Amino acid sequence: MATSIIGGLVAQGYPSGTLSASDPYQPSLDNIRKLADIFTSTNNNEVIAGASIVVLAVKPQIMANVASGIRGAVDREGALVISIAAGITIGSLEKWLGRGAAIVRCMPNTPALVQAGATGLYGNASVSEEHRKQAEKILNATGITRWVEHETLLDAVTALSGSGPAYFFMFMEAMAEVGVKMGLDKETSEQLAMHTCSGAAKMALQSELDLVELRRRVCSPGGTTLKAVETFEQVGLAQLIESAMQAAFDRSVEMAKELG
Repeated sequence: MATSIIGGLVAQGYPSGTLSASDPYQPSLDNIRKLADIFTSTNNNEVIAGASIVVLAVKPQIMANVASGIRGAVDREGALVISIAAGITIGSLEKWLGRGAAIVRCMPNTPALVQAGATGLYGNASVSEEHRKQAEKILNATGITRWVEHETLLDAVTALSGSGPAYFFMFMEAMAEVGVKMGLDKETSEQLAMHTCSGAAKMALQSELDLVELRRRVCSPGGTTLKAVETFEQVGLAQLIESAMQAAFDRSVEMAKELG
């Protein structure tokens, strides 16, 4: 995800000379330098020196150690801290970084790796309007951003867009497998499934019509699509999706308690 953010910023014309990255694994830094000519180090505090914005793109399980280790540097620089770690609350970050730290917590998703992501954002009381603009600029380099009014809503973002790509991958996988059962070769079936999903999303994004109306317009009376949609309704597809998203939501809440 860090590589995606750096690549997106550079692609948008952000000066690579103002970017730096740290990682304990040197080969990871070597790969980043292939992407952009930026300063890299295996020392977190070294790259934070002089930084006005710090992005914590680390796994939730090690966030406590990482954040506690840079507390002095963040306080000294007065830097905005952006965390993309799932399940790590603002309260936990403030405990490790200091109560006065300006912190934006965000929930991106994996399509950010191809600059097609969707990210939910929430900032603490120390985050200014300028900070919000800075956070938007950074995360917009990987797709779109939306602010939520309450931190607890990031659990809903996690259940919807954070975990959402896997739902669509699973749906496309199922469609492709059925296509093969109906006689299509595997490559053709997968390509049709993927482009159908991509095309429907693109059509929805570009249309002024809502999702219900778009679906209705594909369903000709007595036609094939209507029969399929009626079958989805009979087996309770909407209820199944709700149950799955609720499970993801509940797990997001549990993770915050476990990792904080």
